[in-house]
Amino acid sequence: MRIARNVAAVGAFTALAVGGTVALSATASAAPNVTPQGVCGKAYKTVNSVAVGSLGTVYLTYNSSSGMNCVATIRANPGTAKYMSAYIYVPATDEWAGDDGKFTSYAGPSYVYGKGYCVSWGGHIDNVYVSVENSNCAALKERRVTEVR
Repeated sequence: MRIARNVAAVGAFTALAVGGTVALSATASAAPNVTPQGVCGKAYKTVNSVAVGSLGTVYLTYNSSSGMNCVATIRANPGTAKYMSAYIYVPATDEWAGDDGKFTSYAGPSYVYGKGYCVSWGGHIDNVYVSVENSNCAALKERRVTEVR
């Protein structure tokens, strides 16, 4: 019984040490099949998305309980770290959030309060940039731009 407890304690300590090391790493890393809900949170539902060429997708999600929007850029094929970003902006409130750097799987999450507001959002992977302006507005027409730099 005592040996089993010691083995369990060593296993738990190892898991915490490895988890702490991963949490302190400079780049985000995730297993393949990362989802917007895995990045933003289970309460967030995907309300819009835009392809970043063939490299991945930027997702706009919304949590109806909190009124928060979240954006995440997720690579189609995780691997070697690449420059990536995810951003969201609410023009009516001038609130902005973003994440950029070299990542292996995803950029984000980036959160803003967006209930009842139009949002502009986007991101990039490598040299492909996408942006969506006036998104999720009843009165305004959405504008999407993809640019290769």
